[in-house]
Amino acid sequence: MVSRQVAARGIRDPAVLSAMRAVPRDAFVPEALVEFAYEDSPLPIEEGQTISQPYIVAAMIAALAPKPGDRVLEIGTGSGYAAAVLSRIVSHVYTIERHAALARGAEERFRRLRYHNITVMVGDGTLGWPEHAPFEGIVAAAGGLEAPPALLAQLPIGGRLVIPLGPTPREQELLLITRTGAEQYRREELGRVRFVPLIGAAGWNESEGPPAAPLPAAAPLLRPTAVISLLREAGEPIENIDSAPIEGLLDRIGDARLVLLGEASHGTAEFYQMRARITRALIEQKGFTVVALESDWPDAARVNRYIGQLPPARTRAAAFARFPTWMWRNAEFGSFVEWLRAWNGERQDPERRVKLHGLDLYSLSASIEAVLSYLDSVDPGTAAVARERYGCLTPWERDPAVYGRLALTGRYRSCEAPAVEMLTDLLKRRLEYAAEDGDRFFDAAENARLVVDAERYYRRMYYGSVESWNLRDTHMFETLQRLVAFHGPDCRAVVWEHNSHVGDASATELGAMGEHNIGQLCRQSYGPAAYLVGFGTDHGTVAAASEWDGPMERMRVRPAHAASYESLFHATEVAAFLLPLRDPWRDAVREELSPPRLERAIGVIYRPDTELESHYFEAELPRQFDEYCWFDETRAVTPLSSPAPAAGEPDTYPFGV
Repeated sequence: MVSRQVAARGIRDPAVLSAMRAVPRDAFVPEALVEFAYEDSPLPIEEGQTISQPYIVAAMIAALAPKPGDRVLEIGTGSGYAAAVLSRIVSHVYTIERHAALARGAEERFRRLRYHNITVMVGDGTLGWPEHAPFEGIVAAAGGLEAPPALLAQLPIGGRLVIPLGPTPREQELLLITRTGAEQYRREELGRVRFVPLIGAAGWNESEGPPAAPLPAAAPLLRPTAVISLLREAGEPIENIDSAPIEGLLDRIGDARLVLLGEASHGTAEFYQMRARITRALIEQKGFTVVALESDWPDAARVNRYIGQLPPARTRAAAFARFPTWMWRNAEFGSFVEWLRAWNGERQDPERRVKLHGLDLYSLSASIEAVLSYLDSVDPGTAAVARERYGCLTPWERDPAVYGRLALTGRYRSCEAPAVEMLTDLLKRRLEYAAEDGDRFFDAAENARLVVDAERYYRRMYYGSVESWNLRDTHMFETLQRLVAFHGPDCRAVVWEHNSHVGDASATELGAMGEHNIGQLCRQSYGPAAYLVGFGTDHGTVAAASEWDGPMERMRVRPAHAASYESLFHATEVAAFLLPLRDPWRDAVREELSPPRLERAIGVIYRPDTELESHYFEAELPRQFDEYCWFDETRAVTPLSSPAPAAGEPDTYPFGV
């Protein structure tokens, strides 16, 4: 963690690096989240608070420039992690926590770890701790509107305060404030951050909290009435999905080779139905022959055999049987599958028949099974070698995340080499195998590639969420590239994935954090030949779970946040419409929508009570998508009966989108 997430990102202070290595972060997170303790991300703790990501803790402490004889005040003890790190550097740490339960838990951890130079108080951190002042350094783990005067007063000349400040919890700047004189302070900006609100007499009001987030401070104030009128004029109304006129959309798609269709949740009926409507038109009128899904390759392969009216493959696993089963096992997608089967049955020309494929990489055990099944039928000798090589991964079929953790810590050997060797050997004999049946060989090779990337993914998921996210979306993009190449130079493909994958990540705050996605990679490689369509809604119901691996619930979607794109579209009072963004009716559409706003993303988990922090991010919609499809009120998908998942089938934790 320290090498990859702290030192590699520019923290050079040897005292800080040594302290970060000395303090076990897993001792300061909830037991259920211990396996993610060393990820480069914040984690939830009790009382609705968070433990900051390791890099932020290190950066804030490094900005204090602490010395061994210093006395430091911390505002917001939380679980106690930052105070523990500080205690390995300075003489004494005083820390204030407003939640008594958190303070008690932190004190217990300090006793257990024998950190005896930390004193905890339950109280209002915005008032500081005058009895022990002055402090050479003060660090606040909560964001306020302005620096509390009491904290500034408790600094000596040369003392430093590190604190996040901003008009809302989403618009905070981490500041280093140095006292240079009796009433003089120097401020330095350290970068954008997001912390829980600083509650207290000199902070936000506890009962009300921060005000609703306004538009981002850097954006010019929009003219809501003018924008709403413009959207009403520019949007193409949708009165009925099945009969909606989409000729304008097809014209705008033009000769694009890839059309990526998003969704703002994994459980909204209208999103599935409209994607099916658009996809049918692309197949019928523009000759598209590939549909690629945010699903596992073996599951989609079974559906592909069904729509191709081929005998089912022999496999122990049911398709789409693991959590979240409703994502593809629903009536809306089922109707589209039946349409594909009927379409293919009426096509005499095999080149006009549609193929359906999965792009995701979670099917480690099912893909191993598919490779072995293929080799058993074409080369039993190589199948025996494959079983020996894949045997390294066999003990972890039920929980490959455990394999990733053990391999990373050196308690179990890495299975990367045998997995890569198997793929290499398979590809070396591609001409021999493909001569027998090119489609079957392609399927086996993709499963072998998936095993390689899945093995790497489950190891890298502990390096940080950005790295594992990027590996996953790169795998999906490269799989899509191979699909298009395999099906010929005239192949055109439709992709169904969540907005967070389909929309260009470089136009979002997630891109600023280093994430990329399949939409961004498609634009970089295909340019205007990739057409990205986003979807959104204001309110209604959605199929989702409250926690990972929990039962599906029909949940109420809250009306959109006032500072969001969704709220703006809701204000048009138009029930549904298509909005061109790449080539809008008037350039003013792009101009007025370009200043960043919030955008909502609901995955398979939905937590309405923490919706602003859990489900919103900032984006520039006209750069993110080429088209936007709006449904003001939506309803949950209709789930189909789900078989029990086969033994050894992993789930997609920790990603809910």
